[in-house]
Amino acid sequence: MIILSAVEVDSALDDLALIARLEMLFRAGCEMPVRHHHPIRAPLGPASADAMLLLMPAWTRDSAPQGAGSRIGVKIVTVFPDNGRRTLPSIYGQYLLMDGTTGQTLALLDGTMLTKRRTACASGLASRYLSRPDSSKLLMMGTGALAPELIRVHAKVRPIREVAIWGRTPERAETLAGRLAATLPKALGRPIMVRAVSDREAAVAGADIVSCATLSTSPLVEGAWLHEGQHLDLVGAYTSRMRESDDEAVRRSSLYVDTWAGALQEAGDIVQPLANGTIGEADIIADLFELTRGQKAGRAAGDTSAITLFKSVGAALEDLAAAELAAFPPPPA
Repeated sequence: MIILSAVEVDSALDDLALIARLEMLFRAGCEMPVRHHHPIRAPLGPASADAMLLLMPAWTRDSAPQGAGSRIGVKIVTVFPDNGRRTLPSIYGQYLLMDGTTGQTLALLDGTMLTKRRTACASGLASRYLSRPDSSKLLMMGTGALAPELIRVHAKVRPIREVAIWGRTPERAETLAGRLAATLPKALGRPIMVRAVSDREAAVAGADIVSCATLSTSPLVEGAWLHEGQHLDLVGAYTSRMRESDDEAVRRSSLYVDTWAGALQEAGDIVQPLANGTIGEADIIADLFELTRGQKAGRAAGDTSAITLFKSVGAALEDLAAAELAAFPPPPA
């Protein structure tokens, strides 16, 4: 059995190769039950918060890409909100990869790193279909673990020359901007300017792509600030009670999601405006399955007027694609 640590998973995955793998598996399809949520009541006693056990299974069929054969994968995630009392991370994850013919265990991978990498690359895949090819200015809202991953991937997919970073804690935005200003040009092989910003409205108005990865329960992006040709990449608000965009932003945008099932159940940026009548389900144009298969269209060539919005809540297919690529990379061409 192969065992890959967080560092090994990170080094095994190339962004562009993972985007290609995701596109291939979305096009081919796989079995993907809705994720399992299992509450764990007050694990530290009556005064503690409830914890959660999440299970995300997926398996490929005969249509598995590149003749890889059938494989089964499941991500096991625990969320213990009170871990901060013990100076521990609140989220832990592991990924188990198995042979789909025999059930034999093939690999165990660090699930936290796997999640970061596949989430950013799913946004990169969507951007290829939805953002303007000449997009050069990126605004990153959020300074957590996903922020540098999203910035790097967006800058590999589009010719980003300027990156603005906004965070609720300005010091964290400044620190992240300083770190990326020193490392990102080398990773991309080209000059790129990175700076922290404090004015959300001006930053949104000045961006071609706005990527959000926060835990916000109130909108950060207002529709009144948007202009034609922008692309919104909403990643962070992953429950129905959370959101990163207001109703006007959703109303003005051409709407796309990673999966219909996930977006309609868990994405506050979609669930809430559906519930209050701002949009109907018919206003959601496509998910990544439909985009990659050419069943529905993304941004048309030369279209500089549409505002596109991609809402991601994560899909077990993405974990499976990343785990297969990390554990069993294709031979060099």
